[in-house]
Amino acid sequence: MTENKTFKRLVRERMARTGEAYTTARRHVLAAVAPPVDPAVLPGYPATGGGVHHDSALLARVLRQAGVVAPHSGEPYSEAMLAGLGGGIGFLYAIFEYTELTTMTIVTQHHPDPFIPAALRRAGVEYEIRQTGSAKVAERHLREVLGEGRAAVCRVDRHELPWHPGLPFGDAYEIAVIGLDGDSAYLDDERVTPERVPVSTLMAAWSRHRKGKHHLLALRPGARGIAPGIRDAIATTAAHLTGPVLGNSFDVNMGLSGMRRLVTQLGDATGKKSWSARFASPAALFSALARLHVCLEIEYGSPGATRPVYADFLDEAAPLAGAHLTEAAALYREAATAWSELAEAALTPAIPQLTRFGEILEEHMTLQATQGSAAAERLGALAAESYDLAGKAEPLTGQERADLFARLAGHAARALELETRAVAVLGD
Repeated sequence: MTENKTFKRLVRERMARTGEAYTTARRHVLAAVAPPVDPAVLPGYPATGGGVHHDSALLARVLRQAGVVAPHSGEPYSEAMLAGLGGGIGFLYAIFEYTELTTMTIVTQHHPDPFIPAALRRAGVEYEIRQTGSAKVAERHLREVLGEGRAAVCRVDRHELPWHPGLPFGDAYEIAVIGLDGDSAYLDDERVTPERVPVSTLMAAWSRHRKGKHHLLALRPGARGIAPGIRDAIATTAAHLTGPVLGNSFDVNMGLSGMRRLVTQLGDATGKKSWSARFASPAALFSALARLHVCLEIEYGSPGATRPVYADFLDEAAPLAGAHLTEAAALYREAATAWSELAEAALTPAIPQLTRFGEILEEHMTLQATQGSAAAERLGALAAESYDLAGKAEPLTGQERADLFARLAGHAARALELETRAVAVLGD
């Protein structure tokens, strides 16, 4: 408990100093922590956890352990540069209606291309992928790679990991295996110290994700980078924000088009596809608002809808790819503020259960960072409580609902305006 309170104090001190949101400040505090090195961990592997964007921060640590440096700086790759090379930002807004429930998802990082392979490809860093349907063969691959002194990036089902309790729906998630000691595996994920788990626990999560079953990525021995494909990355990001991504009817939900749909459906007071109609019950509205907050600040991207880390990439890339990128970076930082304001407005105090949900999120993130699997029981209890909150959600009056949707639509409209200007600058 003392450790958790100390961690929160450090985060809040940074918030007061920088003006950052809690989720952003928390990640920066983690990045500054340097715990003792466990002898079972690969030599040269940096402190685990931390960073702003999960995949980019994870890849930065894997590259650092391998001795790969960025050609433009001669230093280890920054998380921001890797975030940009991976495709940076995107936007997917989709509502899925089923017989028993309606769910909403927003993805704010570039997709659908796998992020880490895209970043490595544009950085010119060679890698290999191994995948098999056999758990026995997969474990042999893992031990071979670790035995050669290389980290293994494994795609797992996130919610099969004890410190990521949730609904078991096959949520793909990358972690790095950075050490093996008999029947124990050392993992790099959210915790500021390596997560030690039985190999059987790792194998269960690695086997559970059907599409990525036993998917392993490792840098090739002696892999080194060449000049990064910055311009290609930026061009791809801009194209997917403004035009087709998949080449089918689902593209209407992506990029600026998806943002416009979100603005329209939040602000529409009467239409069948409006939030007002789709999330009419207190439980449905609670779930949608909680999901909106989580998607913009925590999952499937990084805080501020992934825009702050992308702005950092543009600033770093400007000397190499054009001074106009600094203008785009400034616009994306403004857009990040608008997206974060939307996320915070979603946790309206008019619904007390949403206030409690925000408290649960804060404790959940702190426990993941500081205790990991050691806090699995408490993390599970917090997840169960968060699911129960929807059924207890208090209803809003008609006027309260109207005012809430108007506020949400206003924040989204401001973000859309800034995004439209920013992507136009990217295309210059």
